[in-house]
Amino acid sequence: MAVSPELEGLRRIAPSRFVSFSFPNPFLGHASNPYGEGSGGGGDGDAGECLRVAVLDSPIPSPPIPRTAAMLVPAGRHRDWIFSTRAGHLHLLLSTQFSRLILVGPELSVPSPRVIPCVARPDPDPAHARLLPLLLALCPMAAFRDNTVPDVPLLTFHDDHLLLAPVKFVTGPVVGEMVIEDVAIDCAPGPAELRRRLRFKRMPCLVQTQVRLCQSPAAAAASSSSSLLQVMEGSGGLLQPEVGGSLVQPYLQAMVAGLAVIAPSIEESIQSGVRPRCLCAGVGGGSLPMSIRVGLQFNVLGVEADGAVLDVARNHFGLVEDEFLHVHVGDAIQTIEDFSRRREPDVNFRAVMVDLDSSDAMCAVSAPPLEMIRESVLVAARTVLDKHGVLILNVIPPPADGSFYKGLIDLLQQVFSELYEIDVGNGENFVLAATVSPETALTGNSGHFLTELRKLAGDFLEHIRKL
Repeated sequence: MAVSPELEGLRRIAPSRFVSFSFPNPFLGHASNPYGEGSGGGGDGDAGECLRVAVLDSPIPSPPIPRTAAMLVPAGRHRDWIFSTRAGHLHLLLSTQFSRLILVGPELSVPSPRVIPCVARPDPDPAHARLLPLLLALCPMAAFRDNTVPDVPLLTFHDDHLLLAPVKFVTGPVVGEMVIEDVAIDCAPGPAELRRRLRFKRMPCLVQTQVRLCQSPAAAAASSSSSLLQVMEGSGGLLQPEVGGSLVQPYLQAMVAGLAVIAPSIEESIQSGVRPRCLCAGVGGGSLPMSIRVGLQFNVLGVEADGAVLDVARNHFGLVEDEFLHVHVGDAIQTIEDFSRRREPDVNFRAVMVDLDSSDAMCAVSAPPLEMIRESVLVAARTVLDKHGVLILNVIPPPADGSFYKGLIDLLQQVFSELYEIDVGNGENFVLAATVSPETALTGNSGHFLTELRKLAGDFLEHIRKL
């Protein structure tokens, strides 16, 4: 058994400390084995002689009596970056109220099936009792104050995925490793939905892009009597992204809804035959710029830091460039600043939409990056907007910084005339829409533009709140 020399230090909490080691598998031959045959892991067997144990302490200062929790890595997903990297582990920990989170799962050398059934563990989990001695040994000494034995709950990881199949791993010079993967989503009471998504290793819990998948007519005919598992195992390129359809990710719907605050000026442009111009800072898989171009008839310029990401968008997510949609490689913030210095009429935009996340994995998932929310950059963004323009920001406040969001609101209110907020409702994302004109006001439901906007944004038009 290979044991990390840092284990002795686990007697106390040390902010952001991360330790992983091998431990003899306590589930071998036992009925509670979460990785045995029939566990939904697609053939993990007994996951080997040893398990991988990873321990992470929260970067947030712990209380006098720190609390520890554990999680069994879902069967078949032990190599997923959510469970195998420090960045993914940190996101899981920060989504809880615990000071230490212990992940237990197969070693990373154990292969995963090509298509992974995503089966939730039972609650209460019968595996908890066999793990308890190990979990108690990994609790900090402060948790045993007054001779009490601490409770170490076994948390469950559950999402709406039924199946998951990696399609391709790609490495970009800026974003690093990324994965394109197909998933079957539980949309009960309706039928399951097939989607393709893009994730970066540096932020594995953040889905960068997600689009619906449709089958070619030949594939649909061949799979009419097949199970979802058979469809995904035999897809072989027969599943294609739905191009120009409705947006799948709620925060993107909310970003598009932000255009409602300048709907009268957009309606006027459309009626006069002039396409409004939009700058998309951050392209990802391209679903946002494609929807704005196709669904709302905008003239769109997208700026993406990594050319490999644009290649992925073109080859796997249906991004198509034409006379009204152009994308290029560059620093989006630098592009905004360069445009502001030029002060030429042809660089004025009706909207600047910022969908950039922090590149610092140890801040967990957060957006936009700190570089974007400097006063000089926000002034530059206002400069490149026309007199009826709007800056729309996707915001994920850092979990460890409660002042971030308020500070951003205060700064936007200093630079822009009006500020609106949309709560995405997922506990993470907010969308802020800051307008240049002080006369901007929300309008009713009339007009062609608002009708088309509602198709993309759905009910989020009803959740716009002026700050």
